[in-house]
Amino acid sequence: MGTESLLVFLIIGGLAGWFAGLIVKGYGFGLIGNIVVGIVGSFVGGWLFDRLGLFEGTLLRALIGATVGAVMLLLLIRLVRRVA
Repeated sequence: MGTESLLVFLIIGGLAGWFAGLIVKGYGFGLIGNIVVGIVGSFVGGWLFDRLGLFEGTLLRALIGATVGAVMLLLLIRLVRRVA
């Protein structure tokens, strides 16, 4: 992965984490935490969209996939916090 790809990956992850924080109200983790959630969510969303055949590699679809993954991750964190 080149430097440019890493930078794009971090920007998409950060935006996805921010969007997920807006969608799942009350479970944001601040700027750095949302970026981390977005990056992890982009792995989850990318994997899920790839398995479903929906991830074609465009930036918009990457952002949507990362946001879906980050929302799923935030909902999972919410569930774990409620149980614990």
